[in-house]
Amino acid sequence: MIAAQCRTKIVATLGPSSSDHATILALATAGADVFRFNFSHGTQAEHAARYRIVRQVEAEVGRPLGVLADMQGPKLRVGRFADGHITLETGAPFRLDLDETPGTTKRVQLPHPEIIAAAHPGSVLLLDDGKLRLQVTTVGRDFLETEVQVGGPLSDHKGVNVPDLMLPIPALTPRDRENLAFALELGADFIALSFIQRAEDVLEARELVKGRAWIVSKLEKPQAMENLDAILAASDVVMVARGDLGVELPPEAVPLAQKRITRAARKLGKPVIVATQMLESMITAPTPTRAEASDVATAVFDGADAVMLSAESAAGAYPREAVTVMNRILERVEADAGWRALMQAARLEPEHHVADAIAGAAQLVANTLDASTIVAYTHAGPTALRIARERPIAAILGLTPTLTTARRLTLVWGVHPCVPDPAHHAHDTESMVSTAVETGRTSGLARAGDTMVIIAGVPFGVSGSTNTLRVAKVPDSV
Repeated sequence: MIAAQCRTKIVATLGPSSSDHATILALATAGADVFRFNFSHGTQAEHAARYRIVRQVEAEVGRPLGVLADMQGPKLRVGRFADGHITLETGAPFRLDLDETPGTTKRVQLPHPEIIAAAHPGSVLLLDDGKLRLQVTTVGRDFLETEVQVGGPLSDHKGVNVPDLMLPIPALTPRDRENLAFALELGADFIALSFIQRAEDVLEARELVKGRAWIVSKLEKPQAMENLDAILAASDVVMVARGDLGVELPPEAVPLAQKRITRAARKLGKPVIVATQMLESMITAPTPTRAEASDVATAVFDGADAVMLSAESAAGAYPREAVTVMNRILERVEADAGWRALMQAARLEPEHHVADAIAGAAQLVANTLDASTIVAYTHAGPTALRIARERPIAAILGLTPTLTTARRLTLVWGVHPCVPDPAHHAHDTESMVSTAVETGRTSGLARAGDTMVIIAGVPFGVSGSTNTLRVAKVPDSV
């Protein structure tokens, strides 16, 4: 087994530039831990073919690889224009209505009556990823009269964002439900939900998923920030989706939102992914800008569990180089004494229950004894998640009897997931220690003479059992 080196994980999106075996293998070798399948693009057949390759590559690299299926969510768009496009003049009136007649410089269809129903004078509509800005002046039964505050070119079916409106629309469209069922049948480890506004959106999806995957809530609307605590409580993982979040929030507010989400998720022990435009220039260039490198490093200093590549790896000219550069940035930051001191200083107080107390004790013992590895025996993942919440300097080896849990742990900070050889199944304390030591050595996380801190539930292999803590020395030979 080859253990990934960085504590911060890399999510790489697959697409036209990264669909063949050689490229996916190169991305995994370069440091990708989780592969994102973007269901906004591509066919189910294309996703299935990529999934089969990922599982082949997983066997070749000798470590679990996660698969994240990202649902498109509701897309709000204007209709079409008689000439395919128009130019909106700043200060001019512009009407949005339900009429399907092709649009002109005076009006266009807005095929979303829920927007009209929720809008009020003063509401803001952003078109084409925020390039154009309209303000509502009059609300009718089936139309909105607006004033163009920021004009420019507008073409067929461009997107609409409504930053100050809570819309009564489900997070999963009929197409999303089909894709979700397909992704679960395929074997996806994570289901990402787009445009989450409230906890109820997550709970609706959870009823469909039924525990077959972890749910990732993408936070990309101001309404999600208002309901952050409830959404976090309902989710398994959250994503700071800075693309749409940056459209609906002022640019200066996005870094603060990123930090707030990261802090809140970490407090609950929920993994958080920072995404969008991290190495954007590498879509067309073999190296990033210095600002992009700093952006990735900032996410690591904030304590994010994972950083994500989108078009850089899916459609760019340099997918392997993008993962390689991101991995180098992570390695450099995590080797820095300042980063280590910050992780120690930012350590959270344990919550008032046994699991957190033992996790806190494990990192304290590991620090005191200068242990190389903390071994977390975990059936469904909670033990490894609690250890990761402590952000220990020691590596975390997550030993689990199920490949399903191992693949989910690929997204968790610092955890090197592994399914031990069934021949080394831990059925008592002695075998638990020997299995941990043997796996630590074969994974490359522990060497002869190293100290290992081991946490395992008693009875072994039973979800929810009471954890115990042991310390072991790696012998010169096993």
